[in-house]
Amino acid sequence: MNRFFYTSTLRLITPIALWLLERRARKAGGRWDIRSDERFGRYPHPAPAGSNIAPGDDEGYAETIFTFRRPVWVHAVSLGETRAAHPLIQALLDQGYPVLLTHMTATGRAQGARMFAEAIGQGMLCQAWVPYDFPEAVSGFIDHWKPRCGILIEREIWPNMVAEANRQKMPLIVASARFSESAYKQAHWLGSVMRNALGGLNLVLTQSRADSARLDALGVKRMQVVGNLKFDLNISYNQVHTGKVVRQVINRQVVAIASTRDGEEEYFLKAIKALVKNRERQVQNQENMAPLPLFMIIPRHPQRFREVETLIQQSGLNYQCRSQNPVNSDLKTIDILLCDSVGDMFFYYAMSDLAIIAGSFGEYGGQNHIEACAVGVPVIVGPHTENFQQSVEDALSEGAARRTQNEEEAIKLALKILNNEEQRLGMSKAAKQWLSLHEGATDRIMSALKPYLR
Repeated sequence: MNRFFYTSTLRLITPIALWLLERRARKAGGRWDIRSDERFGRYPHPAPAGSNIAPGDDEGYAETIFTFRRPVWVHAVSLGETRAAHPLIQALLDQGYPVLLTHMTATGRAQGARMFAEAIGQGMLCQAWVPYDFPEAVSGFIDHWKPRCGILIEREIWPNMVAEANRQKMPLIVASARFSESAYKQAHWLGSVMRNALGGLNLVLTQSRADSARLDALGVKRMQVVGNLKFDLNISYNQVHTGKVVRQVINRQVVAIASTRDGEEEYFLKAIKALVKNRERQVQNQENMAPLPLFMIIPRHPQRFREVETLIQQSGLNYQCRSQNPVNSDLKTIDILLCDSVGDMFFYYAMSDLAIIAGSFGEYGGQNHIEACAVGVPVIVGPHTENFQQSVEDALSEGAARRTQNEEEAIKLALKILNNEEQRLGMSKAAKQWLSLHEGATDRIMSALKPYLR
């Protein structure tokens, strides 16, 4: 497939694609601006210098904030990439570079607005929607913002964007690049349009040698292995302290079931229900047994909070929602805490004795296990961890993580580890040691970016 055919196909499917995006936006909530001028690279006038809008009032929307010159453009497509990009963006800001931060999703944009409220208020960072990959849209975007360079986080490579960046001589770099086997197959299927796009990148900074090998097979030559940005965490020590205090007060073991995806909660709830029923039988028979832990279910996507609550209600388990501000006496007795808040992962992990990382039991490729390890929490993952393949394999080999094949096995293994304090503490120590071996990706990326930041 060449770029002309790619663009023609893109135009042909646009009505359906926009309808699907609008449907997703309605389900997810938040401000998406699917059909806005900004999505199509249309900017009527430059934003006025200065603004009397209070930081945070507009969620960082670029059309209402400050004008700044030659920003470093960082694209973080959604929530996970925005969190991962935090240390890199902060390093750029600390060195005095203005930053243009773009997103595709409302959750990513809202997270960026929260994390960089001060920089937005100072006029050092603006947020905008990334344009759709039409030649005129990406041309309008680059013409308007005139970035000194573009940094794409992990893997968000669009053929027309790369071609226009090349035409306007704007350096384009992929940082913390992740290129899985499925991504390789997709790129191979797309043919010349993707090979040319990859070849048009000025530099690709990969997470691992395996990522570099796949990209090399597609003809990418300008590469450097720098590691994974997600290891350079912006830990909220206030959340960590609060979580540890709550855990101490309730004096009860806690298991975080984190980043659950559609289809996984049902099986976790079934396994927990079986544990609760078994405990009730043992109590009736006056058998000695340890109390069950509190299970915290943390859905990956905020739009599913109410859906997951319905599943918990149907299970008959005793639960409360975090949004209901349950008191400590509730946390001592309920079976499930539904964690229906965003941006509190370090609180949840600090409150936990062990974390089961979901998104890896359904075929979703896994979710981020690194945040749990940073707090010294032992980790259990499922069979599908392609999105974090290398880091999961490393965590397993270092003793920081264990793998099971399904949700029921994960719950049983969690209880086994919790009942063996020596094993749990050993995994906790291994998690922190393993993380310390992989920190520093931000510094390596900043060093590699120097020629492009002039």
